[in-house]
Amino acid sequence: MDFPLDAVRARFPALSVPGRIYFDAPGGTQVCAPAIARMVAHLETGTANAGGCFATSRDTDALSDAAHAAMADLLGGEPGEIAFGANMTTLTLAVGRALARGWDEGDELVVTRLDHDANVAPWLQVAADRAMTVRWIDFDPVTGRLDLDALPGLLGARTRLVAVGGASNALGTVNDVAGIVRIVRARSAALVFVDAVQLAPHGPVDVRALGCDLLACSPYKLFGPHQGVLWGRAALMRMLEAYKVRPASIDPPAHRFETGTPSFEGQAGVLGSIDYLEWLGERLSPGANGRRERLGAAMRGIAAYEEGLSARMLDGLAGVPGLTLFGPAGVEGRVPTFAFTIAGHPPHVVAAHLAARGIFAWSGHFYAVEAIRRLGLKEAGGLVRVGLCHYNSADEVDRLVAALHALHSPGR
Repeated sequence: MDFPLDAVRARFPALSVPGRIYFDAPGGTQVCAPAIARMVAHLETGTANAGGCFATSRDTDALSDAAHAAMADLLGGEPGEIAFGANMTTLTLAVGRALARGWDEGDELVVTRLDHDANVAPWLQVAADRAMTVRWIDFDPVTGRLDLDALPGLLGARTRLVAVGGASNALGTVNDVAGIVRIVRARSAALVFVDAVQLAPHGPVDVRALGCDLLACSPYKLFGPHQGVLWGRAALMRMLEAYKVRPASIDPPAHRFETGTPSFEGQAGVLGSIDYLEWLGERLSPGANGRRERLGAAMRGIAAYEEGLSARMLDGLAGVPGLTLFGPAGVEGRVPTFAFTIAGHPPHVVAAHLAARGIFAWSGHFYAVEAIRRLGLKEAGGLVRVGLCHYNSADEVDRLVAALHALHSPGR
């Protein structure tokens, strides 16, 4: 079945604003109409805190339960394994602090030079607090791929955790998380924490298939509102003593990381984004049975559509004079995030040039500070980053490429 692009775009109100091309998805996608409607409905019909016997509180409890179940279906877990928070970074800092209660001086952590700092700095801070040793997985600056051949040598009896990204927010590289988990399991008893922020919007994520222990993602990069989500194996979460106020719930186990009053309107919006993905899955696979199957169909359809769009993007970028692409050279093993430099044009100048033409893209380090340093681009201002998602069109890709060519034209 052909991808229903027109119907998809109609579900995103921001796309109706004329003169805008949104290629800033790695920093946050546009929000789908069902997410907006769910948030408005929750606020308009009466909001309340959780745990009361009156109608609005009971409605809030039901809404929150539904949002946990929806995210569990998307990620392949169970509702009690899902925690909502302000964002992925806040949740990672919280779970890192809880894990560190059981770690000692001389224990070891493994992080990568490819990751967003939200999956690096929290572990560096834990290591500093506990006098632990940090070991690094490097990546190849040419291919943008992690050096997994070196991983076994980084693991040992005192390795407590390996933190890895599902996909690079800077270069688009998709990491072999399941393969990394197998290596870790063969060499140590370490936990595996996965930053799936950039992976989750672009294809299926199944925590059971990956085999990891903890995984975090960001619904605001999944067509919903500003929220963070943490999944953790129930048995592990049950063992962790989170930093929280004394009356806060510890059952289901993941909920101990939901400190204070959460954004219930945000959870409503997440539920709406899952509604949207279910709708898309039904369009792509009318016979899909149940929410998990519909969500799987949606994410597979998104991945297939974005692969074709990525091929068009790579072909177009290859013809831009002076352009150097970083990360995987082809569509295999990447999400549709493209990072590049153009000789003679600083990244911030390129981004401003595009913005003047209604094309929204980022420049800089994107919080992937280790990756930019490893590429030797820190002093040069980092990279230009163009990120697609499934609501983008081939025409928008062509307009981007034409705008980049215009950098070299007189009177640009």
